[in-house]
Amino acid sequence: MNEPLAPAVNFDSLGLAAPVLAGIRDAGFTQCTPIQAQTLPIALTGRDVAGQAQTGTGKTAAFLVALYHTLLTHPAPPGRTRTSVRALIVAPTRELAVQIHHDAETLGRHTGLKHAVVYGGIDYEKQRRTLEEGIDVLIGTPGRLIDYYKQHIFDLKHVQALVLDEADRMFDLGFIADIRYLLRRLPHPERRQSMLFSATLSYRVLELAYEHMNNPELVRIEPDKKTVDQVRQIMYYPSMEEKIPLLVGLLRQSEARRTMIFVNTKRMAEKLEAVLRANDFHAQALSGDVPQAKRLRFLRDFHNGELAVLIATDVASRGLHIPEVSHVFNFDLPQDAADYVHRIGRTARAGAEGDAISFACEEYAVGLPDIEEYIGHKIPSAPIAPQILATGLVKPEPLPEHRRGPRRGGARPGRRPHPGGPGNAGRRGRGKPHRSG
Repeated sequence: MNEPLAPAVNFDSLGLAAPVLAGIRDAGFTQCTPIQAQTLPIALTGRDVAGQAQTGTGKTAAFLVALYHTLLTHPAPPGRTRTSVRALIVAPTRELAVQIHHDAETLGRHTGLKHAVVYGGIDYEKQRRTLEEGIDVLIGTPGRLIDYYKQHIFDLKHVQALVLDEADRMFDLGFIADIRYLLRRLPHPERRQSMLFSATLSYRVLELAYEHMNNPELVRIEPDKKTVDQVRQIMYYPSMEEKIPLLVGLLRQSEARRTMIFVNTKRMAEKLEAVLRANDFHAQALSGDVPQAKRLRFLRDFHNGELAVLIATDVASRGLHIPEVSHVFNFDLPQDAADYVHRIGRTARAGAEGDAISFACEEYAVGLPDIEEYIGHKIPSAPIAPQILATGLVKPEPLPEHRRGPRRGGARPGRRPHPGGPGNAGRRGRGKPHRSG
């Protein structure tokens, strides 16, 4: 289903259960976003939905509102025990699972339902104890969910509602076998409501939907629109030596307040963090190797405005709701065209405006034609005026030895890393995905 813009829909007009409406008011919502306006009338009747929508369009609230309405208007199945969950929400990354749990705590505050979030890398025994106490809505990453399930800490026999968020990302991260393992242990699709959301409803995502859902209704929100109109895109063509002075100059010019900088390797993220800190920017690098507790703290500080600049590999480019990001820098152009869209989608959310500034340097400019073909237009370019380049930069202290990372296979500076090497954040071994769960 791909409909033109419909009239505005208010949550009050949807016939929602009173506790759900109370949570919506607490969140400050009154009017539905397009994905909410198109999916909720379907989901509130109990039908399955497969929705295509980018991160930041309100899909989390859409499936949470529908899920709560289902649980509040349908009693728990007879025979349900304390450790039988009533709803399961599966997310591909720890950060997305935490964000969904945060939104669930707000929207579900008046429902009386108990929530829990489980993910790898932290609080194993604490998460286990929470599950043993009994919960209604379980949110988690695939690996940790399966770990506790195999230990019989909870069961899936009485699940009434299922949500798969960022389904295409599940494939990208190699989780699809785990997802199928969980789906096969749920009640039959006709005895539960299922909702799937994905940035793209590709063939493989639709195959998953039709195999494990009950004739889902398809909802597509602007499927052919790759980038948001409110994002001002600009491209610079710096030499390798100009990249850092250009970045610092533009950051000073923009008075960076809540800015994301994307790079392709962990090593470059750490280098930029050191340079920016030495030159009086409150900056922090975020990559797949940052311990989970620190990563969550960095994201919280950035979300609260206490951290001005977040430097990230693509581990942070999707699935995170961070409002009011004013600028996104592609210090390194991504090697996957779709990642360009995911990166710049961090800004200009909820109708706001934002800037996406990209550097097509001699190492990564090779990917620019694919990016422009993917988004369907040429990215405007700008000359590098001498006054933009920062001068007199303070050199940072050398990185500690433990943060430099080993060189594998005799790699030399300037060479592009092997897909399974230390420069590809979030990857370990021979190109195998690092499992976030």
